[in-house]
Amino acid sequence: MTRRLAVALAVVVALIVGAGGYFYQFVLPGFSSARANPPAVEVALATWMLRHSVPAEDAKRANPLAPDEADMAAGASLFQAKCATCHGFDGRGHTMIGENVYPRVPALRELAPTLTDGQAFTYIRDGIRNTAMPAWSLPEQQIWQIVLFLRHLPKTAAPASEISASVADAHFVGSAACQSCHKEVYARWRETRMANVVRDPRVHPDAIIPDFSKPDPVLTFTTNDVAFVYGSRWKQRYFTKRGDDYFPLPAQWDVTNKRWLPYHVPDNADWWVPFYPKDNMQRPTGPLCDGCHSVNYDIKTKTPTEWNVGCEACHGAGSAHAAHPVKANIINPARLDHVAASDTCIRCHSQGRPPNNPIDGKYYDWPVGFQQGARLADFWRLEEHSPGELTFTHFPDGTAHKNRMQGNDFVQSLMYRRGVTCFTCHDPHGGGNVAMLRATGNALCLTCHGPNAQTGPFAASIEAHTHHKPDSKGSECVACHMPKIEETLGDVKVHAHTFRFIPPSETEKLGVPNPCNVCHADKSVAWAKQSLSTWRERSPWRMEN
Repeated sequence: MTRRLAVALAVVVALIVGAGGYFYQFVLPGFSSARANPPAVEVALATWMLRHSVPAEDAKRANPLAPDEADMAAGASLFQAKCATCHGFDGRGHTMIGENVYPRVPALRELAPTLTDGQAFTYIRDGIRNTAMPAWSLPEQQIWQIVLFLRHLPKTAAPASEISASVADAHFVGSAACQSCHKEVYARWRETRMANVVRDPRVHPDAIIPDFSKPDPVLTFTTNDVAFVYGSRWKQRYFTKRGDDYFPLPAQWDVTNKRWLPYHVPDNADWWVPFYPKDNMQRPTGPLCDGCHSVNYDIKTKTPTEWNVGCEACHGAGSAHAAHPVKANIINPARLDHVAASDTCIRCHSQGRPPNNPIDGKYYDWPVGFQQGARLADFWRLEEHSPGELTFTHFPDGTAHKNRMQGNDFVQSLMYRRGVTCFTCHDPHGGGNVAMLRATGNALCLTCHGPNAQTGPFAASIEAHTHHKPDSKGSECVACHMPKIEETLGDVKVHAHTFRFIPPSETEKLGVPNPCNVCHADKSVAWAKQSLSTWRERSPWRMEN
């Protein structure tokens, strides 16, 4: 062996020993830990290998299932049972396992649109080596159902929010400025009740629902007196204009029962009543209504940027975005934290009052000064309630008593505490479903829940949970968890939004309506209690307390 070769070998050995020593001393300690984040090079290499590991023929496969409600619900149930432990109910991966495995669980909302149906199918069927993703031995139809669900993940808010300076400095331009870039969304929104809650009958003659030509003792005014109509689903009210103020006329139309009813807020009703005279013509809508029926209502000029709930009511002032449309200069509630995201709706879908009333000598019944991106709690206090007390706004258990209290209900719910938002269930841009729901019937609830899923219900099937036939009213999730017990007008009731089951024992102790007797109105509370006592999987302690 020549001297040169010996030296070269010695250098190689030294390098190997040195590298081994360095690895042992500095790399190996903690090398097995899953707490570290993968370096960018590793992520890029793994992503490339992952994309190219699916055979071309498999990657080209298209999902044979159409977005049918039954397959969607089945896919959601399978996702909750098989995938949600790591990926979370909304696919964001914010779970104990998802945030602490190596590599981290991906955010499926961002990942899924980049995958073909065939790639997603293959990853679910075969798993992904050296990750926490297992292979699932499921029938092909079930895997396709999961793939279908991945295309329709429930919408939830981001974990944190930041409002850029360009948004804060923008001014309001009106919803029409959004139409050119967002044609499809704008067209859907234009048909919603949000976009048509306040209408001028001179511009929209079809806005007035009842026939004013038919005499009625309650009806003491004519269409000539009506400057605005408000509402179209449950009730319709009428405003007249005097000077630069609008005032409510003394009759309202009950849409459900097709009848005229008097309209005058009584003494034992809303908190603001003692601060205003009894005469409707001395109760202007500006302080009491208009901030929620418009965009950017100015209390000094008594004018809004536009009437109705326009784009900027939820997205904030849009001048910067209209001039230079990028994500950074417009507020998207989906990118806000879950509190701010739901406050987008709670600001108006709640009973409360501003903390600094009176404002310029007047008492306001909406969050004066609040604009999207601000902290609602600085401008609005939800109506207080003392447990055990029946009030105009609350049942003794804290459930809302009146309509327009979805927010008061929702903030009490477990779903709110878990980061679910209003727009998880409702599409604020509208659609073909009642109340702008993202899906109808149990299909909506089953996007997050499913038999024996982490999120419940803890039963082998929906009918095993409800003890009712699958196609009956008693097996509808909302029948028990969102009973119609909140008054909107006379005997017309709307759904509660606490999502908790009210047992018959609470009816007995506190007088709160329970869903069993709402449906079985001909039965007694004692009958309801006895019936539930035979449901062996129900906790008797929960039913009694």
